[in-house]
Amino acid sequence: MLKVFRCWICGETYLGEEKPTDCPYCGADKEFLKPGEEYELPDVELSERSKKNLEDALELEVDNATFYYCAYNKAEGPRAEGMFKRLAKVEAEHAEAICLFLDIDEPDIDKHLEKCSEEFSENVKDAHARETRAINHYKKFAEEAEEPRVKELFEALVEIESDHLELHESEMN
Repeated sequence: MLKVFRCWICGETYLGEEKPTDCPYCGADKEFLKPGEEYELPDVELSERSKKNLEDALELEVDNATFYYCAYNKAEGPRAEGMFKRLAKVEAEHAEAICLFLDIDEPDIDKHLEKCSEEFSENVKDAHARETRAINHYKKFAEEAEEPRVKELFEALVEIESDHLELHESEMN
């Protein structure tokens, strides 16, 4: 029998008999997948610091999604295409999740902007640097967050982006 699960981080709904190991939309660990009836939209009174950090995070996620779409468009072969396409969608999902906290419309992400190299190896190196930058920002943002739900978001993003970093490291070897 299908069950309804909602991701506490991105808000997306998953239908399945069991929870997947990670959210199939944003990559959050299965601990963040809750029964659908337990989900609550992030209705948080934001401090000025958290608002600014969320805005900066949104900019990072949109930029990274745009980069990954470019890398997807230039990738050769189904494995590279699939990897970059999924990463683009995950980063776009992170941007949408951040918009829920900011109570703003989700951003438009240009899927055809030239923001990457023609070379797979160069795109993997760039992706590694982007994920490292995001992780460093999100660790700082989590420490600065006064609101538990905002702190939880940034900590989850650190975990997810760390998984991406490991993927890129495996591609560089």
